[in-house]
Amino acid sequence: MSMAAEASPKLKILLFDIETMATLGYVWGRYEQDVISEEKEWYMLCYCAKWLDKKQVIRKGLPDFSLYKRDKENDRELVKSLWQLFDEADIIIAHNGNSFDIKKSNAKFIEHGLLPPSLYKTIDTKLVAKSNFRFDSNKLDDLGIYLGLGRKLHTGGFELWKSCARGDMKAWKKMLDYNAQDVILLEKVYLKMQGWVKNPPDRRVLHRKMNSCPSCNSNNTSKRGFHLTITVKKQRNQCMLCGHWFLTKL
Repeated sequence: MSMAAEASPKLKILLFDIETMATLGYVWGRYEQDVISEEKEWYMLCYCAKWLDKKQVIRKGLPDFSLYKRDKENDRELVKSLWQLFDEADIIIAHNGNSFDIKKSNAKFIEHGLLPPSLYKTIDTKLVAKSNFRFDSNKLDDLGIYLGLGRKLHTGGFELWKSCARGDMKAWKKMLDYNAQDVILLEKVYLKMQGWVKNPPDRRVLHRKMNSCPSCNSNNTSKRGFHLTITVKKQRNQCMLCGHWFLTKL
């Protein structure tokens, strides 16, 4: 039997982040105004993604596709390439992903006639932070600073988005650098908080090593007493790598 055949399959875990262009509309003033008339809907500018435990950051923006030469705001090809990554993934990780990045992506998927990608689980690092800790801020940049992991790149404000919309290639490079750094920081924040994820997608299921950690798949685990209910006694275990607690049958 070949080594490839013997190797245990692994869950494919995708970290990703998108950047979008703002909706263009008319308002009467600058503070808490309703939009009088919408001139142009938002569109996806770019995304960056990374498979967990892989070094490469996938960077894709509108100028990477041939359609950009004819229509600088048509995100069809960009969105299709993101859909393919979603379709491959078993678990998708994003910061505020459940409320923003994943729903925004889904909106574009259905707009461009794409069927739902294959089923996947999600981990939203913002929700992990909110449910476990009382940080002053749960923004990705602030978490990176507080945890000593780094921070987001400075963009210079909305002018960068406008410059990309005008087709400025230097602005596009800066936008993708900014987007890629978000994904790199996202991975660091996720790995730091990994042991705190409640009911994580079980990474043991493909190789059936049920004594390894369900969160990070490490075999470096320690038995730490028992979990008792009225009718059941189970072994209590802690991962020595990420700190996650889990139960196994005796």
